[in-house]
Amino acid sequence: MTKALSHLHHIGVLPADIDFMGHVNNARYLNWVQDAVLAHWNKLAPPETAAKYLWVALKHEITYRKPAFLDDQVIASVVLEKVQGARSFYDTVIKRGEDVLAEVKSSWCCIDAETLRPARIAADVQAYFFQKDEPKLIL
Repeated sequence: MTKALSHLHHIGVLPADIDFMGHVNNARYLNWVQDAVLAHWNKLAPPETAAKYLWVALKHEITYRKPAFLDDQVIASVVLEKVQGARSFYDTVIKRGEDVLAEVKSSWCCIDAETLRPARIAADVQAYFFQKDEPKLIL
């Protein structure tokens, strides 16, 4: 069994994020998810591997729960759910304190930085994103 390693990405709400209704524009959440997923990749992947690949978003499914406002302290919790070939599937939860602001399911395509073609993520690289559960001795 393996467990995905999560990454916490801190987000500062800026005046440019606020829309005509006085809260963060819904489209801004996409930028936050992109920043959080890329930060997750860059934090956990070996630096030489991270430099060899680019990421392109394929799909985002966002469920908005509550609005965010100027100067809110927001955190995105990112988890890589699975990898299939060149595609990776992420789960991102954006929160303010204990309040869930948005839940995002997204899929991404890994691109070779030189050829700009889809690239599979090798199993040894995938292992950096998952923690193996130690077998438990049952007496």
